Amino acid sequence: MLKTIKTDFHFTDERGSIVQLIHQGYRQINVITSKKGVVRGGHYHKQNEEAFYIISGELEVTVNNEILRFRTGDFFGIEANDMHSFVFLEDTILVSMYSSGVELDDGTKDIFTE
Repeated sequence: MLKTIKTDFHFTDERGSIVQLIHQGYRQINVITSKKGVVRGGHYHKQNEEAFYIISGELEVTVNNEILRFRTGDFFGIEANDMHSFVFLEDTILVSMYSSGVELDDGTKDIFTE
């Protein structure tokens, strides 16, 4: 299931801003850049919930045949076992977070396509 997430904290003053995405619950955090027109994903995770925060850009997310559009400042999550893919509508930078991490202790990865 695709869900919109609220950030934990947002502060702005004359110096700039701070957005606290989370303060617990995720063990692996990545920064991803993608060019306009790129398609990523086409997989699911059996053990990981994911969350994504769009730093800049715009993308379309398909989760279990549901399609939603996200842009700069949006924060959303995908539950374990939900097939998902992204189509990047603009050059995009995003933060991805995994609840337990994709690389498992036995050397395999929690990434499945079928």
